[in-house]
Amino acid sequence: MAMTIVYEVGDKLYVNLTNKCPCSCTFCIRHNGDGAYGSDSLWLDREPEPDEVIEAFEKADYKKYSEVVFCGYGEPTERLEVLRAAAKYIKNNSSVPTRLNTNGLSDLIHGRDTAKELEGLLDTVSISLNAGTVDEYLKVTRPKFGEEAYTAMQRFASQCKEYVPNVVFTVVDVIGDEEIKAAQEVADKAGVKLRVRKYESGDNEK
Repeated sequence: MAMTIVYEVGDKLYVNLTNKCPCSCTFCIRHNGDGAYGSDSLWLDREPEPDEVIEAFEKADYKKYSEVVFCGYGEPTERLEVLRAAAKYIKNNSSVPTRLNTNGLSDLIHGRDTAKELEGLLDTVSISLNAGTVDEYLKVTRPKFGEEAYTAMQRFASQCKEYVPNVVFTVVDVIGDEEIKAAQEVADKAGVKLRVRKYESGDNEK
């Protein structure tokens, strides 16, 4: 069976690089099934190499889409070098905007600062803030890195502002008004825009 490396969401092309993720979010779509937006299964038999991702781009006629979004069934920065190679291909061969949907834990995953490595490759980085307090973040996100993850995620966002034109935090509306208000305060302090997403079971982040 062929792997689903790319899949269509409206007029956007999503890129599925890995199933690995250092978090186990309570609202993650992986708890509800094995696909998103009617796609085939996003569980990968193995992780695709850069040339396979590029081949998938070409087969999908990627230039017809309004945006290429790195967001699959895992955390895209788990495969940072493949992400960079794929985004560079898009940038070198088209004017299609690129976006990364991430949990913001790339620095902890790789043990180094990584925001600079995204310079010139992405138009938008969308980071899942998930909560406005560390206690609620840990309850909702359940990162393997523990409390350190909340600080690292915010630091990553701040550093991304130096290298990526548009950086945004996101939360899902199910966390409630109080946490959304707290999340807005975190975003304001970091100088990052906050987007409140409506939670829809079985969907991925648009």
